[in-house]
Amino acid sequence: MNIFDKSFSPSEAQVRYLDADYVVLRPGSFVRCAITGVPIALDELTYWNVDRQEPYANAAAAYEAHKRYGLAGR
Repeated sequence: MNIFDKSFSPSEAQVRYLDADYVVLRPGSFVRCAITGVPIALDELTYWNVDRQEPYANAAAAYEAHKRYGLAGR
């Protein structure tokens, strides 16, 4: 996938999140943060939850998810 190709169109990927990695099930250039809804480029994806299979844009969004599900402070 070459973003400089004139026929390139950004699309949402389908991803399976693993403990220290992820597997792309359907090719795409980004996933959406489960908390904020902002697109996250796959090469910038750093935060996700394996149990809920959710990606997060940053540490603050990941923490918000933990608070939302009652896991913060444990």
